[in-house]
Amino acid sequence: MTETIADVRIPDSPLAQEVTRFIRETSGDLLFHHSRRVFLFGTLQGRARGVEADPELLYVGAMCHDLGLVDGHRSTDQRFEVDGADAARDLLLEHGRSAADARAVWLAIALHTTPGVPEHLEPEIALVTAGVETDVLGLALDRLTPEQLAEVTAAHPRPDFKRQILAAFRDGFADRPDTTFGTVNDDVLAHFDPDFRRTDFTEVVRGSAWPE
Repeated sequence: MTETIADVRIPDSPLAQEVTRFIRETSGDLLFHHSRRVFLFGTLQGRARGVEADPELLYVGAMCHDLGLVDGHRSTDQRFEVDGADAARDLLLEHGRSAADARAVWLAIALHTTPGVPEHLEPEIALVTAGVETDVLGLALDRLTPEQLAEVTAAHPRPDFKRQILAAFRDGFADRPDTTFGTVNDDVLAHFDPDFRRTDFTEVVRGSAWPE
């Protein structure tokens, strides 16, 4: 049965149905509802900008973008974004999507915490980040109508979302702090962990193996 929220049709292909079940079963209410909002807000922001993505690819990217925070789907040696990107790429290839499609979704997830880059790339990449920025940072809310916002959040509520998503970020990479170097993620660890010390890029340059 087709599901439509805020005039956005939720993809219901076999791949989309599998992704929905998978994230629903593995990620809990917080990340499930957040990920669905990312798809919805990304689609709506695309319409406001005159940008259209492949709905299935955007859906997979949105639904899997935080998978690297989830126990059983996270590593301890690479960025959480890359964990989710790897899983989404493999799933797309298993379902017969092209290598180019899989790479676009990989980049959409891998770059979703790298401001200033995704909006210059393919629509699927740009709109995953747009959805994340709307839901987490409240960016470009004025491009959406009150009715759209109300319908999305009625279908996928966000009670205590700010506190809970920050806690999920903290817990998701607390045991791999070095992977946050050069990303917005080190802000989270710096806020919550008084013992965390950021890697200083300037000191990395000054302490490099070059003799001069």
